[in-house]
Amino acid sequence: MKTSVSLLLIALCFLVSFRHPQPADNPKIKKGMIKVAIFYPNGEGKTFDMDYYTTKHMPMAARLFGASLKAMAIDKGVAGGSPDTPLSYLAIGYFYFETLSACQQTMQAHSAQLRADVPNYTNIKPVVQISEVQLAE
Repeated sequence: MKTSVSLLLIALCFLVSFRHPQPADNPKIKKGMIKVAIFYPNGEGKTFDMDYYTTKHMPMAARLFGASLKAMAIDKGVAGGSPDTPLSYLAIGYFYFETLSACQQTMQAHSAQLRADVPNYTNIKPVVQISEVQLAE
């Protein structure tokens, strides 16, 4: 009996450790939302001012997007996928919208102003991808 209880506890701990919760860092992000990812590829001669991006550009985008923006995040590249490999992206910015139409309307209305600010923090031509959020269960 003692052995079966121990095995049951081990199995429960195993199952709990492998569950996939909602994103703990931002519960506003839900399955089906639209995510705009802006990638800034690394390369020779590429520069990126993370301080400007985090304190001026992204807050400006948040103000411009207003209530249609549900969440945003920033990744700062620190390493490549294996030792001694340069990082692929210096930074990645993320914007989350409820629907594709809200995303398209918002981005269209403010993209010129945001593009005009890009030279203030980088000489990189950003790569944009629009995706639908999927969450592991």
